[in-house]
Amino acid sequence: MKNILVLCTGNSCRSQLAEGYLRYFAGDRAKIYSAGIETHGVNPKAIQVMAEDHINITDHTSNHVNEYLSVQFDYIITVCDNANEACPFFPGKVERFHENFPDPAKAVGSADEIMDEFRRIRDLIKVYSKNFAHSHL
Repeated sequence: MKNILVLCTGNSCRSQLAEGYLRYFAGDRAKIYSAGIETHGVNPKAIQVMAEDHINITDHTSNHVNEYLSVQFDYIITVCDNANEACPFFPGKVERFHENFPDPAKAVGSADEIMDEFRRIRDLIKVYSKNFAHSHL
């Protein structure tokens, strides 16, 4: 079984979405973790848009990357430039992947426009996660 870490700035939106989808697409082929360079708590809008796609992330927690320094990861996926630049060194044979997804928590506009941006980013992360699981697991 592979160990995968999804890393973001605050472990509140993008990494939470990716963790949810990677768990779904990987099934029992991988153990998925997510963390942040900081911890901001799981964004309620991220929980909501995942529920709309029948993925439950209500039990996810916002974790700091230092909590996982002793885990032997096979893959680390950074989902924002900040996390890619600040990612600590993990020993061993770790493959790193990077995709800079926009931060839906920074969306502005009406409530509907903000939720539409969360859905747009969710859908981008869903496709990325599906392709990653298909290619690497």
